[in-house]
Amino acid sequence: MKDFTWKLFSQTGNIDTYLLFKELENDNQDIPDSQDEELAEVDFPIS
Repeated sequence: MKDFTWKLFSQTGNIDTYLLFKELENDNQDIPDSQDEELAEVDFPIS
């Protein structure tokens, strides 16, 4: 979804599309990038 939004922004220059892209980018930072990170959190839970 993020790639599509960026491509649409780059083609149209629509600021609303860019703001949506940034929002999606920020939301994705909360999600672990890989299963390894998820497993590390299970092995060493943050108290």
